[in-house]
Amino acid sequence: MFQHRTVVLAFAAATTIGLLPTASGAADQKPVFDLSAPGHREWSFLGKKNVGFNPTVPGCDGGNLSPALQWSKAPAATKSFAIVLVDLSGNPPLGFVHWVAYGIPASKTGLKEGEASKPSSEFTGGKSGIGRDTYFGPCPPAGEKAHPFTFVLMATDLAPGALGPGLTREELATALRGHIVGRTTLVLRYGG
Repeated sequence: MFQHRTVVLAFAAATTIGLLPTASGAADQKPVFDLSAPGHREWSFLGKKNVGFNPTVPGCDGGNLSPALQWSKAPAATKSFAIVLVDLSGNPPLGFVHWVAYGIPASKTGLKEGEASKPSSEFTGGKSGIGRDTYFGPCPPAGEKAHPFTFVLMATDLAPGALGPGLTREELATALRGHIVGRTTLVLRYGG
């Protein structure tokens, strides 16, 4: 059941951010590389340290520490990576964007815990749903069942630095159209 839900939510996440077409135009291409979060299985729960911090929102009292991420088997044509973190249950119907980053060099195979919680000279910050250019952790409303948080990692044929800072999810989707050479997702949960 989780595998089916993962496929459905991964498809929804890719559709939501408008990033299904790849450089080859194949909409049904399977992910060619893997994304994981050390210490977490797919659909497992993020810890309190990874939850967003906003004192004006009940339950939004975490450490806002981005989880460690690792990826492998990137396509040979990869020049940079882009990543979007979306809560598909938040802000219907398009979900809430927690993090947008791009221009991550192809030489990187992951991000350390907390690396995305602050500005970096190694990649470019986009603009989240609250206007942040860094990671903003899960913050679902208190009392709701756990939300799925989908990390969408895209391998691109764009050189790092090709895109300017501050792109929203939608602007990134437009800029990457025809430049995605591979993609993969990871779903983690929080709340409930």
